[in-house]
Amino acid sequence: EDSDQDFIKIITKPFTDKIIRMNIKKVLASVTKYCTESSEAYNAAECKKWRDTTLMKQCKDVDENIVKCGFLFSETGMNDTWCGLLLMLISLVMLCMCLMGLVKTLQSMLLGRVAGSLKKYINSDLPYPFKWLTGYLFMAIGVVFYVPIAKQQRIHVHSHASSGTGYHQYQENVPLTLGSNIGTTTTAMLAALASDADTRKVSIQIAVCHLLFNIFGILLFYPVPYARRIPLAGAKMLGNTTATYRWFAIAYLILVFLISPLLLLGLSLLNYIVFIIFISLVFILVISIVLLNVLQKYAKKHLPPVLQTWDFLPVYFRSLEPYDRLLISTFGRFKCCAFLNANNSVAAKDTGK
Repeated sequence: EDSDQDFIKIITKPFTDKIIRMNIKKVLASVTKYCTESSEAYNAAECKKWRDTTLMKQCKDVDENIVKCGFLFSETGMNDTWCGLLLMLISLVMLCMCLMGLVKTLQSMLLGRVAGSLKKYINSDLPYPFKWLTGYLFMAIGVVFYVPIAKQQRIHVHSHASSGTGYHQYQENVPLTLGSNIGTTTTAMLAALASDADTRKVSIQIAVCHLLFNIFGILLFYPVPYARRIPLAGAKMLGNTTATYRWFAIAYLILVFLISPLLLLGLSLLNYIVFIIFISLVFILVISIVLLNVLQKYAKKHLPPVLQTWDFLPVYFRSLEPYDRLLISTFGRFKCCAFLNANNSVAAKDTGK
């Protein structure tokens, strides 16, 4: 058996095998063998054959005829693309349900005196004069906890869930997350040390680059208290906006992780000059918005009257309220989208919007 096998897979593999079985290693090995032009085994016909081969495991009878296997997706006749999209959707739904269940479980368990003790000790700082070391202690905990857990995402899920219960301040998640980011480099380092002798030097260099990238990223922001407030302020703003407009979280994910990368990729492939111009304009726009917000807050009387507020812009450019009304009027009538108008009025009053 594989020595570094994830112990979670021992529990989940019997269940996942009932849903889908993959043959990725064999297909990828064949594609690498027959599609690499510098390889002696290069064969265009075999390359095309293996590129068109499904990644799902295929079962054959004694006469080498393809028959249906015993997992769910072998019975559907769907291709790899639709299977992948459907499995991704199911995974996201299950992830959200598990996270909600985790938060509810923690809320039910952490009641009364237990909750008071947790709030007192988890959110407390180290005694003077070591108060400034509290964040670095949480960072060290994040590094140490990564090794037995072996998954950075599991640390994030548990830390975010504990913040959702109210027993763990979200500020403490920053050093914990940064520590887990450093912990991820241990996996790459161990893999590099276990690599073949002819590739070990390059593997270790890449692993060290991964480690230094995370460390210097932390040194750039975390030690300076003012710079540390930037991600916290952004997280607080996004959290308040999502509390007011429930659909904003979905829109944010689609915009940041789907539309923006595709747009930047398309512009980079179209023309390098166009890409540079677009990035420069976006950078200038962001700096202008930040600068004007700062001036409106600290030197409002020195600005021209038209720039003292954002009212000079159309309402669609300065407020999410029109989009909220549009989405509620369009989708709010459906039971599946009832969360769109749930608590909107209460959240708007709480945030002053």
